[in-house]
Amino acid sequence: MNVSRPPQIPLLELDLLKTLVAIAETGNFSTAAASVLRTPSAVSMQVKRIEDMLGRPIFVRDSRSVTLTADGAVLLEHARRLLALNREMVARFIEPDLAGDVRMGAPDDVAERFLPGMLRRFDETHPCVSVTVVVDTTDRMMEMVRNRQLDMTIVTGDGGFQGTEDTELLLRQKLVWAALKGGVAAERTPLPVSVWEDGCVWRDAGIKGLEKRGIPYRIAFESAHIAGQRAAILADLAIAPIPVSTLTEEIVAARPELALPDLPYYTLGLHIGEDPSPPVQAAADHLRASFACC
Repeated sequence: MNVSRPPQIPLLELDLLKTLVAIAETGNFSTAAASVLRTPSAVSMQVKRIEDMLGRPIFVRDSRSVTLTADGAVLLEHARRLLALNREMVARFIEPDLAGDVRMGAPDDVAERFLPGMLRRFDETHPCVSVTVVVDTTDRMMEMVRNRQLDMTIVTGDGGFQGTEDTELLLRQKLVWAALKGGVAAERTPLPVSVWEDGCVWRDAGIKGLEKRGIPYRIAFESAHIAGQRAAILADLAIAPIPVSTLTEEIVAARPELALPDLPYYTLGLHIGEDPSPPVQAAADHLRASFACC
């Protein structure tokens, strides 16, 4: 009996991904070629190899610039994470004595859901690097980086964020309407909602959706902390727009028959200050690699 084997998925070499990132960051093949120590023709051949392997274009070229296609943007996101994972893995063996301080900022939900495990693993691989975390709003933490009070910060953004020159995309997650399992808050009129202040990505997404659908609502609970949102839900005082990863056995997605507006994705980004030290670079690589596995 012949058993057919599934087709093997080709592997993208790290050198190809490194060239992809260089082109995306510089905007042209010549500058990217210099940064990866290759000729422009060699870089063009590397891009062709990627496009042939994937069966679709990743760059749009004209006489003066190079831009990513939608597929190229997705590939770039994963390429950065894979390169960071490789750097972190190798650094574990060749930089065991790296020492210094890292001051980083993080939103409340990130500090609670992601950082404990991530920082514990970083401490295991970089025992001589001390990390101090400040929990605050995105705007204030960005300002602290500009004022050199923080070395880097994790920030929140809307679902369409693809990264900028100084802030890279770490993670994209779906927002959902969360309610108490078996609760009745989602059936009340006006709909009781738990959110934070204006400017919060989760609040803006939820409120805009309700207003667009014409669903009457009231702000029943306000908290800047994910623990506060959970408390309101568990008390059946309100429902809240929160990331799907925060759902539990008791806090569940609101029932489809309630016809609540669909919520968009939201993003986490990494903003690093100027001239990061080796410990800061190591911590940033660890975050990139860790979020790549989320």
